[in-house]
Amino acid sequence: MFLKNCWYVAGWSHQFPASGLVARTLVSEPVVLYRKADGVVVALEDRCCHRLAPLSLGRLEGDDLRCMYHGLKFAPTGKCLEIPGQSFVPGKAAVRAYPVVERDCWVWVWMGDPAHADAALIPQALGHGDPGWRMRLGELAYRANYELINDNLLDLSHLSYVHAKTLGRNSMAWGDSRPSTTRLERGLRIQRWVVGNPLAPYLGRPAGATTDSWQSYDYLVPGVFLLTSRFFEPGTAATLNMAPPPPDLAPFWVSLTSQAITPIDEAHSIYYFSSCLDALHADDAQADAQIDFFRRAFDEDNAMIEAQQRVIDRTPQPRMLATASDGALTQFRQIMAHLIEQERVPAEPVQARA
Repeated sequence: MFLKNCWYVAGWSHQFPASGLVARTLVSEPVVLYRKADGVVVALEDRCCHRLAPLSLGRLEGDDLRCMYHGLKFAPTGKCLEIPGQSFVPGKAAVRAYPVVERDCWVWVWMGDPAHADAALIPQALGHGDPGWRMRLGELAYRANYELINDNLLDLSHLSYVHAKTLGRNSMAWGDSRPSTTRLERGLRIQRWVVGNPLAPYLGRPAGATTDSWQSYDYLVPGVFLLTSRFFEPGTAATLNMAPPPPDLAPFWVSLTSQAITPIDEAHSIYYFSSCLDALHADDAQADAQIDFFRRAFDEDNAMIEAQQRVIDRTPQPRMLATASDGALTQFRQIMAHLIEQERVPAEPVQARA
């Protein structure tokens, strides 16, 4: 099942050109997106109301979209403007239009009731489009249910195992660390010290150098991961008695990543991710090295999760054993289940905020 009353990433801004149609499937719904002359992105149901032909095979005529099966023309609002061969256009001749917001280099689409679309609910990505950060980006297709990817990102102890030769760097520092979890309005905040972990080679420190890193991330509905990693000299965590670093304690390195999971359907998902390094301390080569490092690591996640999905698919009544590491992912599943259940109960629309 999917949560509909929330914002989903439909893609990176650059994937929606000034002219042309882009087909997407979001939470099992076909959607066609395009830009109007003023640059604003439109999202319509990718299904003509006449014979159900995909409008993504249509033609843009100014800001309107014409179906190239029998020629019906639709406004950006979804209203049919013209039906060839007849002068009368019935009121029910329309396709669904979805609220869209372009923000932080992502295009977000609200898949639920438009009356409840609130732009204030869009999570703020970290460093996206900010010239103070060297940003790199990527995406990865999964043949897996979105919940398994959420689970993976909510329990980072897997870094010591799945990513032993990449993000885990042959260390048990991630596997041995225990995070604190704080409930947010629509998600969780997860924080921990990762003590004595080897540094990534692209950071420019000598081989074998280690760090105490403070890892803090928000995991927000419907599956948005916003991580800030602050790297300190070894021994810092012990000096602070494992308390969070104070604001005036400057790390020698900071890395940001924003990631978003968008369900295509129950068995397929798309994973959007970024990496951002402080432009004052990192050069382009280091930014390129980091995103390449991330891609290799995320391919490892993909292989594991797709294999997990295959096992689930052939297991009658699959059940999973809970462990101490599962606290955050269990809480997040509960948050999502509660919001999905709320959608079944009529609610008063909110006043949309810009």
